[in-house]
Amino acid sequence: MTTPMPALYIGHGAPPLLDDPIWSGQLAAWAKDLPRPKAILIVSAHWESAPVSLTASGAPLVYDFGGFAPKYYRMTYETPDASALAQRVAAMMPSGEPVHQHTSRGLDHGAWVPLKIMYPEADIPVLQMSLPTDDPHRLMKLGERLRPLREEGVLIIGSGFLTHGLPFLKEFRIEAAAPGWSVDFDLWAADALTRGDVDTLSAYRSKAPGMPYAHPTVEHYTPLFVTLGAATTADEPGIQVIDGYWMGLSKRSLQVA
Repeated sequence: MTTPMPALYIGHGAPPLLDDPIWSGQLAAWAKDLPRPKAILIVSAHWESAPVSLTASGAPLVYDFGGFAPKYYRMTYETPDASALAQRVAAMMPSGEPVHQHTSRGLDHGAWVPLKIMYPEADIPVLQMSLPTDDPHRLMKLGERLRPLREEGVLIIGSGFLTHGLPFLKEFRIEAAAPGWSVDFDLWAADALTRGDVDTLSAYRSKAPGMPYAHPTVEHYTPLFVTLGAATTADEPGIQVIDGYWMGLSKRSLQVA
């Protein structure tokens, strides 16, 4: 029997991540340690849309950022056709929850930036799915529906940032010290992840220290619940593969079986 692919929650970083040898090296090493995926399904913080929506194969990248060097707006990441995976995903959704198949939307930077590092050959089909809600329980259910894909060699990735209080950062250097609210939330989440405590993680609005500074909006945190839902056992602790901070934000990332 083939071992299922794991599911991941990763911090994706802004385009300058591509020039950070430390974090990009961690992501590249992680990808090399994984079984090679037949395809990748990724949910990014940067696409919130209901009903569930899917990207179009071959569509141009989305450059959903501003103020960076021109080179980042010329980057490409042309992957093989993912139409078969899109059809498979659409068929997994309940009849009362239709799926919207885009005809022109490509991968946004929450998908293509980390994947350029992890799979630089761009030789694996990649499909991006929208975040249809910020409700942890509904996202867990979505992950559960997607779980069988892991048996088919699909790598499921939730792409966000474990802390993302951009309005409250005082300096924008990669090596900047992490603010207290970022450290507090990060350590709280690390403890809950170590214990497999999904209920606590889901109650972050009331239980997590550092709120709302760690997440003035929550879309960088909630992809975690798609990953946890896709786990064989959601409350079984995963492996926290990457930790530390980037511009003061937590880059803690998780792998679940």
